[in-house]
Amino acid sequence: MAVLGITLGVVVIQTVGAILSGSLSLLADAGHMLSDAAGVTIALMAAWIAGRPASDQRTYGFQRAEVLAALANALILIVISAVIFTEAVRRFSAPPLVQTDIMLFAAILGAAANLASLLVLRTAQEESLNIRGAYLEVLGDLLGSLAVIAAAAVIKLTGFQAADTIASVLIALMILPRAWSLLRDVVDVLLEATPKGVEVQMIREHILSVAGVTDVHDIHIWTITSGVPVFSAHVVVDDGVLNARGADQLLDKLISCLGSHFDTDHCTFQLEPASHSEHEANQHA
Repeated sequence: MAVLGITLGVVVIQTVGAILSGSLSLLADAGHMLSDAAGVTIALMAAWIAGRPASDQRTYGFQRAEVLAALANALILIVISAVIFTEAVRRFSAPPLVQTDIMLFAAILGAAANLASLLVLRTAQEESLNIRGAYLEVLGDLLGSLAVIAAAAVIKLTGFQAADTIASVLIALMILPRAWSLLRDVVDVLLEATPKGVEVQMIREHILSVAGVTDVHDIHIWTITSGVPVFSAHVVVDDGVLNARGADQLLDKLISCLGSHFDTDHCTFQLEPASHSEHEANQHA
């Protein structure tokens, strides 16, 4: 929360500074920091919403709220980049005069705030992936502020006004990879793609290695939200296994296999004799 407060304060200062100085790079840096603040805020709200219980209408609850929040954040980043690029193209032909003193002051404040945030996150980022991500985002903000400081120094020393526009484009280029990566991850979840690092063939081999299993088909594995993979499959078994005790033991083995090897707790298995394959059409190999 401290980092969020610092970031929002700098966004206000840099936005005012950009308006007063006419600096596009300062406005781009403010947009970059605003996107980070929005990402943190949206993630916090999504985490709260995702914690609401499931119901008959929403059997998975609101766990996909995080994914929708990430989609909103990715779109915000893309819009910010597009606005910066559009304005940069316009300015290249006729760079406006920039008030470097105001620009430099606001950029230095931004860099100082980013350094303070890095100090707050420095220790915790070694213990948490989420905080590690926030640490890297703040580091990106610091690089943006340094680019604005460099542009202000160039303009002040040489009068090369286009330095401000060039710096704004560099900041926009820093934003786009994050937006693309975030959007790609969201699309993978919404299209129910196989989670990263999971090999279906390897899962198939593990299931087939369980005693009593003769075949497995209709394997599906997807993600509800971050860290919540879901698995289902039709498992063909020996006829002798299809009794109450045998089926119970086999399910325990299959669930243990998926949980221990592939970190998947939510598993659904349909046990069936070989003859049952004549009555269904496979949806997946």
